[in-house]
Amino acid sequence: MKYRFFAIALGTLIVAAGCVSTVNDGKTAGVPFVKDKLENRYERPVEQTYKASVDVMHRLGTIARESVINPGTNEVKTIEGKVNERKVWVRVQAVDPTITSVTVQARTSAGGADILLTHDIATQIALKLSQ
Repeated sequence: MKYRFFAIALGTLIVAAGCVSTVNDGKTAGVPFVKDKLENRYERPVEQTYKASVDVMHRLGTIARESVINPGTNEVKTIEGKVNERKVWVRVQAVDPTITSVTVQARTSAGGADILLTHDIATQIALKLSQ
């Protein structure tokens, strides 16, 4: 009886912990339905905001991949890396010619959200842009 209960509980946990979409249009294992990303908007061009994001990621951790999604007039630039053993994704895209949106997402190695790290990275990007 205890074994059956344990097996059902474990199966439910495995099903509940599924895949989570990342801001670079990918998927990663993680606990869904948990807030793990923040979006900020800046009155700066995309290139300046992207450069600030890359500088912050280099200073705080390592960058594994930089990519451009949908190259052309509405290009989206993404950064994927690790900060404090957490997976971090940064998405930079133009809202209009003068406004840029930056979305930061962070997950632990176990798939949980790290909203404090997300907030810290977003704040560091804003500080870098204000210099």
